[in-house]
Amino acid sequence: MNKHPLPATLDEWLAFCEQLHPKGIQGIELGLERLRSVASRMHGGAGVQFACPVFTVAGTNGKGSTCAMLESVYRRAGYRTGLFTSPHLVRFSERCKINNEPVDDAVLAQHFAAVEQARGDTELTYFEFTTLAILDCLASAKPDLVILEVGLGGRLDAVNLIDTDCAIITSIDIDHTEFLGDTREAIAQEKAGIMRPGKPAIVSDPRPPQALADHAQAMGADLWLHGQDFVMEGDRQQWGWSGRGRRYSGLAWPGLRGANQLVNAAGVLAAVAAMHTRLPVAAQDVRAGLAQVELAGRFQIVPGKPTLILDVAHNPHSVAALVANLDSMGFYPATHAVFGAMQDKDLGDMLQRLYPVIDHWYFTDLPTPRAAKAADLQAQWQAIKAQSPAKLTESSSQTFASPPEALQAALAAATPADRIVVFGSFYTVGAVLEQGLPRLSAPHASSN
Repeated sequence: MNKHPLPATLDEWLAFCEQLHPKGIQGIELGLERLRSVASRMHGGAGVQFACPVFTVAGTNGKGSTCAMLESVYRRAGYRTGLFTSPHLVRFSERCKINNEPVDDAVLAQHFAAVEQARGDTELTYFEFTTLAILDCLASAKPDLVILEVGLGGRLDAVNLIDTDCAIITSIDIDHTEFLGDTREAIAQEKAGIMRPGKPAIVSDPRPPQALADHAQAMGADLWLHGQDFVMEGDRQQWGWSGRGRRYSGLAWPGLRGANQLVNAAGVLAAVAAMHTRLPVAAQDVRAGLAQVELAGRFQIVPGKPTLILDVAHNPHSVAALVANLDSMGFYPATHAVFGAMQDKDLGDMLQRLYPVIDHWYFTDLPTPRAAKAADLQAQWQAIKAQSPAKLTESSSQTFASPPEALQAALAAATPADRIVVFGSFYTVGAVLEQGLPRLSAPHASSN
């Protein structure tokens, strides 16, 4: 029996969860045993179950974009969708959506209470508790399909409590090495844990580690490999996809910007094809769903001048994609960067990749103990600068207490012809979005 009154609001529940198991990074303790025991006690022992097809999406980068495109295609086809993603940018309820709309905070709070009632003396981490509440909320909404984004790894992640009907594995790269291993093969082995026997397993990474194929074969999953079971081709105007007897041609580029999004979209179409008998989708809905998808913080270009780009790139692999996308934009007199990041990332690699592209840096602290200090980021940048050839334009750097302050300084320094990129973490982009996007001059304004 609880000695104290239970929280009432969602914010109170989140504060409660943060105090439950304050260990490591947000209380990370991988494993499903404790979570499974709590889930099995919910609803009188019936547990948390979905009566609809389940898609589970894992990978180092591209998970959020893949989930958004998949959800958009099925919603356009008339299906009622459930979606779990993490982390959020501004409000926690962004993590739990029905038909792409966040569930009401009060409704979500009821499912936190249901988890606490079943928990007893079992310890749960913040992510386990909140994920179980969201899964229960989504199941109770009875969607036509549900899409679950893995938070960390796959095999031992909380969403793997639910057996998937279609596993999707996006890019594999080095990240979270303290939990997943320090090679692509070791990391792939963890992410392959979301596969299920006899179920489709879509791998959208064009260079998949062998561990994925080995695991799929060992457990009897229906493996779909990029370049083997499905292929894509195209140019700057349109693209096409084909695989296992299905073909889509003359497709517009996805609504999400960036060349890497074509790889994510190819995996989405493979999943749609693999699940076609259970969830039929017309070709026109595929086209419209991909073209109309929106997702904040993924190479998001804010209309106006100077050009403002928001991107949650937060590891070397995603930063490499950001660099390629910036290069493809054409000439800008100067590029300003608002950068805040977690201290456990390969910061030197990220800064090294962006050094040739960025002229002026605005390093920022972030509101989490995990974050690197702005002064430490600046010191690493200065070390890279000292060892690098002189740039055509003199680069500069400053430090700030918050992303909004850093952005205001960048806006004050930038000319209308410049561009500003805000990146490095969900916290960096989220803080800017929470503050409210700045009022920029009209995109087509000019003086004669």
